[in-house]
Amino acid sequence: MADPKLNYVSCPDKGPGHRMAYWEWGDPRAGHVVLCVHGLFRQGRDFDTLAQALVERSCGKVRVVCPDVVGRGKSDWLADPAGYEIPTYVMDTLQLLGQLHAQSPIEKLDWVGTSMGGLIGMAVCGTPNLPLPAAVRRLVLNDVGPVVQWAFVARLQSYAGQVGHFQSEEEAADAMWAISHTFGPHTREQWLALSRPMLRPHEDGGWKLHYDPAVAVPIKALTPETAAQGQATIWGLYDNIRARTLLTRGAQSDLLARETAMEMTCRGPKAEVVEFEGVGHAPTLVAPDQVEAVASFLLAPDSPADEKPPGGTG
Repeated sequence: MADPKLNYVSCPDKGPGHRMAYWEWGDPRAGHVVLCVHGLFRQGRDFDTLAQALVERSCGKVRVVCPDVVGRGKSDWLADPAGYEIPTYVMDTLQLLGQLHAQSPIEKLDWVGTSMGGLIGMAVCGTPNLPLPAAVRRLVLNDVGPVVQWAFVARLQSYAGQVGHFQSEEEAADAMWAISHTFGPHTREQWLALSRPMLRPHEDGGWKLHYDPAVAVPIKALTPETAAQGQATIWGLYDNIRARTLLTRGAQSDLLARETAMEMTCRGPKAEVVEFEGVGHAPTLVAPDQVEAVASFLLAPDSPADEKPPGGTG
């Protein structure tokens, strides 16, 4: 299959504005749009395998859009690091969806969010009266929920903002694997395919990671107390979600505790849960069983479960 098409959308901010890049697979006229949003230090090409599977299994009748969240990949960097937080990402997503809808009407909208992408998805789906072109019909939360374990945040803080200097793609891939082995088993070919889009040329030759080091500023400012304070807000968003929801979890995840996952099955959209053994945080949606779980959920015919009342604690 051909490579995805790279496009951009202009987004306002407190300064001159910025451009967000996005990668597009499938028929740009398709009314069924699947938005795939990556994790904190990742980028949109993470979803290449899943996007190709969705296009092939739908016989080309789906449009898969994978943004590089601002500060990552091909997107602009923000002048003010304080902008690297969920409200900015939600507003950028609304700009993107508005542009997509203007190009070709969105009739059916689904969301796949890994880690940070799932938090953005909960904010989009759980905030009333957002100007969405269509309500999110199905939501995949990939190894994320309202409670993020502090041990994971501490691990993240230990390397956040370190973009490195590597002499080769292979050296960079090895360095990334050292902090990402919780993603689970991958062949060397699979890992190199995931790693190459994570790199950009270093000013002194060689390679560095793709993202703005300032993305780490808000993360490094987190404390156990501030993280705990945000949980009630995120639970409130989750309880408001009406989309049919699938929660995919690495069975050895250090971000999403099994207790949190089980609570998510009992409140709000009452998520369906699929766990992947031998995987921590987060499943990359490259392994066949992971692709199958997500693709089957997204491409299954509509059912009464897609028309849920507002969430509650029942």
